[in-house]
Amino acid sequence: MLNESAKLPKLKDSLIEQILLGNKLSPELIAILTIYFVQGILMLSRLAVSFFLKDELLLSPVQMSAIIGISTIPWMIKPLYGFVSDILPLFGYHRKTYIFLSGIIGSAAWLSLGTIVNSGSTATMMILLSSFSVALSDVIVDSIVVERARSESAEKLGSLQSLCWAISAIGGLCTAYFSGLLLEYFTTRTVFLITALFPIITSFVAWLITEKPINKDDQKSNYDDIKYQLVQIRQAITKKAVLLPTVFIFVWHATPNAESAFFYFTTNELQFQPEFLGRVRLVTSFASLVGVWAFQRYFKTISFKIIFTWGIFLSTALGMTTLLLVTHTNRLLGINDHWFSLGDNLVITVIGQIVFMPVLVLATKLCPPGIEATFFALIMSVFNLGGTVSYWLGSMMMKWLGITENQFDLLWLLIIITNFSSLIPIFFINWLPDGKIEIDDSSSI
Repeated sequence: MLNESAKLPKLKDSLIEQILLGNKLSPELIAILTIYFVQGILMLSRLAVSFFLKDELLLSPVQMSAIIGISTIPWMIKPLYGFVSDILPLFGYHRKTYIFLSGIIGSAAWLSLGTIVNSGSTATMMILLSSFSVALSDVIVDSIVVERARSESAEKLGSLQSLCWAISAIGGLCTAYFSGLLLEYFTTRTVFLITALFPIITSFVAWLITEKPINKDDQKSNYDDIKYQLVQIRQAITKKAVLLPTVFIFVWHATPNAESAFFYFTTNELQFQPEFLGRVRLVTSFASLVGVWAFQRYFKTISFKIIFTWGIFLSTALGMTTLLLVTHTNRLLGINDHWFSLGDNLVITVIGQIVFMPVLVLATKLCPPGIEATFFALIMSVFNLGGTVSYWLGSMMMKWLGITENQFDLLWLLIIITNFSSLIPIFFINWLPDGKIEIDDSSSI
């Protein structure tokens, strides 16, 4: 009996480590996972923002798409946050105080949206500020994850990042359904006020981050640090083994999308209610979690070229199924609009998440030691710049095709164009590495 009792704590520790994908539980890991969890929780307001812009501010699909594109700007300049946090300690710390500040800013932005915002311009400003809040905390916590992930063994490759994205997906899963359900009973402003509570959690857990205060006497001058980082970045980005995969990431994410037009179509034409759209969010959040698990379990050892090639072709083919919903062909096949939308989103999101995970692993492997925060943020800002270009191209196409809040005659053509354009990255697939990335190797890929 004594032997059995002694085994229980070991079994418990082993189970926890398995759940954490081999990562040991610590206060810092709790803080990191909480920050990612809150990022997922903040999806609570995504539907509310869309309905707020559509129904209360009476904006068109083109205007909404433009605002969504503008809201990604803080994610495009992520290197600036990483750069500043690496060289300029705030109250003696490079990491935790910036995370604390991001929580305060985010809470203030959502409070403003819930109370004083009454125009498209002020809404854009507050949405931009809330986006900046998440981007700031994201780049700081990403830098911590990158620093830890660089020491991972081959067996644990990508485990910490997979865990972080899984936790973010769980956060989204927890609030996905309620993002729609709450709109059935409360106003969008009330949802914004509820959302304002969550960034504060980020501020509290920031102090669990393991970080020693900076000794100003031992710290290099800011000029020397800036010069060092710029030299390191220039040396890294001029290597083909770094530059070409980074450009591929941009091209892959910059193809136009029809998200805003499709939102108006589902709410105005198909009469999908907020509660059902919450179910769709629930399904996609669950699908993201499945995608993270599938990548970690089955695909993490597959080469970047293979996984991107198959992912691009499958995503394009599955994206075309949206035409069945837009042309109401699904009804002729005896498939209800709601069930078709749920199933379609489920499969597309799983494939998309499996393809997205290698982007994170690739970005981590490209980072030179010593400037992880700045360089990882640089690569991910290129990814986010692609997302902004994607929304703006989609907005231009909507305007060109005459798609408005009540006019969807050419939505089928927009879907065909956007889906076929997603095949463009295939022409640049050879820019990806075949296997392990060595940033010290200046040879081409």
